[in-house]
Amino acid sequence: MTERPSSLPQRPDPRSTPAARPATLPGGPSAPGPEGDPLSDVLRTVRLTGAVFFDVRASDPWVAEAPPARAIARHVRPGAQHVLEFHGIVAGACWGGLVGEPPIRLEAGDVIVFPHGDAHVLSSAPGMQGSVDLGFYERLPQMRLPVLVQEGPPGPPSAHVVCGFLGCDLRPFHPLIAALPRVLHHRARDAGDADWTAALLRQALVESQSERAGSGSVLTKLSELVFVGLVRRHMETLPPGASGWLGALRDPVVGRALALLHERPAHRWSLDQLARAVAASRSVLAERFRAGLGIPPMHYLTRWRMQLAADLLERTPAGIGAVAAEVGYHSEAAFHRAFRKIVGVPPGTWRRRRGIGTG
Repeated sequence: MTERPSSLPQRPDPRSTPAARPATLPGGPSAPGPEGDPLSDVLRTVRLTGAVFFDVRASDPWVAEAPPARAIARHVRPGAQHVLEFHGIVAGACWGGLVGEPPIRLEAGDVIVFPHGDAHVLSSAPGMQGSVDLGFYERLPQMRLPVLVQEGPPGPPSAHVVCGFLGCDLRPFHPLIAALPRVLHHRARDAGDADWTAALLRQALVESQSERAGSGSVLTKLSELVFVGLVRRHMETLPPGASGWLGALRDPVVGRALALLHERPAHRWSLDQLARAVAASRSVLAERFRAGLGIPPMHYLTRWRMQLAADLLERTPAGIGAVAAEVGYHSEAAFHRAFRKIVGVPPGTWRRRRGIGTG
């Protein structure tokens, strides 16, 4: 990443492994994007992809139970490390929630997301139990999408639901998913006239039913927008002092520190220098960072560098040494050690397992 001039003293330490140098690989940490925006950075590097698969028309009484996402991931989002499911209520109303837990009333314009891929139920009334047909998901790759699903007996529909899946990478470092609750519920009535989620869902349904060129890409982006909008709204409703990654982004000290680490990941940061950059003492930054995220700032930086490196190893043919330099390591051996410690395998092994030839 191209470094900006800084008034902070730059004293190279030959004992330090990370090197402050500009990024040079196409699509590397210096790729265009919102400056100092960790949420955008994470979403960009974990390969968030999605699509709308089911167009559900339901008439009372009806119930539909979804299995844990890990049981169907290879059918709905092949190659994704993690799958989450979302349901948008286009018209009518229903109930939805985790299996075995109290359901939530869902109305037109609402969206419910299960970020951790838990088994869940949608139904016309609370307390109903359904059954899971894994064979249905196994046949999904051969079906014409979106799949029109009729739930309940013949009759006027009481609910029109759009169902989709989002895939993403969890390894080596994805702080967002861990920071989200098991259920993320967007209430359209709470958003008022400013809500655009329902419009996105309607457009996603139109695109999923069309055969226009580029429809698949449009669907992916629309699904991503729905999810990002819900995450942003959830973040805005967190109380002051909330722990976790999203809460930390709102902390004036920790949030600024995270922004700097994401903006300049290859820089030779030290705790003292980072503290001066955010106008806090070393002890205050360390204490608040650990309280919010559970790890020290430099440990976070190492994990984020490994996430960037893993993304580069998969998306580019660059050699290991070039990737190491891109994320701030002038020693390829030191990069190997750090990558293996965080990821569990050497960088070359990671690349081969992800289907890319060695660089």
